[in-house]
Amino acid sequence: MSLTADRELTVSRVIDAPRALVFKAWTDPGQVARWWGPKGHVTVDYDMDIRPGGAYSFHMRSPEGTDHRKRGVYREIVEPERIVFTFAWEAPDGQLGHQTLITVTFEALGAKTRLTLHQGVFDEAANCQSHVIGWTSCLERFGNYMTSI
Repeated sequence: MSLTADRELTVSRVIDAPRALVFKAWTDPGQVARWWGPKGHVTVDYDMDIRPGGAYSFHMRSPEGTDHRKRGVYREIVEPERIVFTFAWEAPDGQLGHQTLITVTFEALGAKTRLTLHQGVFDEAANCQSHVIGWTSCLERFGNYMTSI
């Protein structure tokens, strides 16, 4: 993992599954709901229209009972290589916070896959660091999910 210019992040993980399966687990709404979010968070509800121009929204709940909502738009879907989408937290009144752009790439490594996630540009370095922690936990959950299926 690395921080670039302290307002961009890159997190990478090798997943013990072939690229096609890893890509599908990122684009199949039923699978995404099982692993999305940091450890201990649960998906309460979600909507995903996985196509360029399609929107997504997620409502997660933390272990402490705090609700978190996020939404965005898919900009690019290149199966099985890349997904590009916007990301913004949604306030209880429906207003969206600062928007970032996320690019997830999937590199075949034989029977494994290197998943690399890049997100930026954040409005503040502290928000970037918070997402490093969140994405690291989320990708750990994702890795565990992939070994369970």
